[in-house]
Amino acid sequence: MSASAAEVPSQEPFSRRTLFWGIFASLLAAAGFFLLSTYAPDFRTPGNGGPTPLSKGGSGYAGLVEWLKLTGEPPSMARNEDDLASDKLLIVTISPASDPEALTRILDLRKDLSTLFVLPKWQTFPLPEHEGWETKVGRLPDTVVNEWLGRITKAKLGVGQSTVEKLDIEDRLVAAPEDMQWVAEEHPLIAAGNGKAVLTELADKPFYILTDPDLINNAALKDPDKAAAARDMIAFLTPDEGEVMFDLTLHGAGRKYDLAKLLVEPPFLALTLTILAASALAFLHGLGRFGPPRAEERAIAFGKRALVDTTAMLLRRAGRLEELGDRYGALARARAAALLGAPHGLQGEALDHWLDSRDKDEAGGFTVRLQAANNARTLAQMHEAAERLHDWTARRLSERR
Repeated sequence: MSASAAEVPSQEPFSRRTLFWGIFASLLAAAGFFLLSTYAPDFRTPGNGGPTPLSKGGSGYAGLVEWLKLTGEPPSMARNEDDLASDKLLIVTISPASDPEALTRILDLRKDLSTLFVLPKWQTFPLPEHEGWETKVGRLPDTVVNEWLGRITKAKLGVGQSTVEKLDIEDRLVAAPEDMQWVAEEHPLIAAGNGKAVLTELADKPFYILTDPDLINNAALKDPDKAAAARDMIAFLTPDEGEVMFDLTLHGAGRKYDLAKLLVEPPFLALTLTILAASALAFLHGLGRFGPPRAEERAIAFGKRALVDTTAMLLRRAGRLEELGDRYGALARARAAALLGAPHGLQGEALDHWLDSRDKDEAGGFTVRLQAANNARTLAQMHEAAERLHDWTARRLSERR
């Protein structure tokens, strides 16, 4: 009974098809996790409070994005430099923590395109218990705001507070923001008094500067009049009812390039796909076996052949191959003498003459072959001479028999 039980082949716990689909699902999940973890920072970083288009805090602009979506064409988001080349009205919301180099790139790429720059105003602090919320600490120093303003145009914030209580935005009167920021301008688009502007346009470029963000940020949109005025102002800056785009590159989107992104973006995407295809083919090739498994060979083989190969390797490494021709000739002479029955005591030339006399077809046949072996200096010459000596001895031995 034990013998019959031993003959029953053991069954595998899973079929090959089940293993294949399990491995495929694991690889697909790993690829999805890799892609999501690679691009997650681009979609998550700008929304953590602050004056960004994705922030729902008081200084953010997520409300304006949603307001424009509800009242017209949904605005898009510029996440890289290719998006910045669009002819849409670009709204650039500046934060104290923004990247100055990113602003320089925006100014270069948008020098002939309509762009609205919104200056920062408030210093805020995130609330740990509410993600995305923030509390207002106070106004930013004028030096900080002027540093960002000076990167766009040669201007500075006006000193002192404006006494205007209402602002006229497209024939709509709204309450003036608290501690309103303004710049000196003779022809303002939105005036904050005589010679004072909240919204101004540069003379040499299609750039607009909104000095006070409290007209369009989330805190401002709580007021219905300000919400309607913000929509009218955006419509005024896009007279042809063009589309609006918010910038995220200033807040970190598309800034970090790492190895993971290089692998999944052109021009290295083709290389990555080639490597994955080659790996898949190698995996499929390894699923099946061609013939029995190959037995592992010994590091040092047994037998005479292994001894000869080892000796030849040592001679080659020692550089003594050139000296083997005459030594092989001496061994071939002694072997031929023993096989052909040479008289005892014959040596040297006497033995060579005796061996030559055994050859009835050729005069000095053995001596010629012996000299060729003695003069051989290369492996090819030695191999040829050894074959000729062996053939000569074999023929004479067969004739004797």
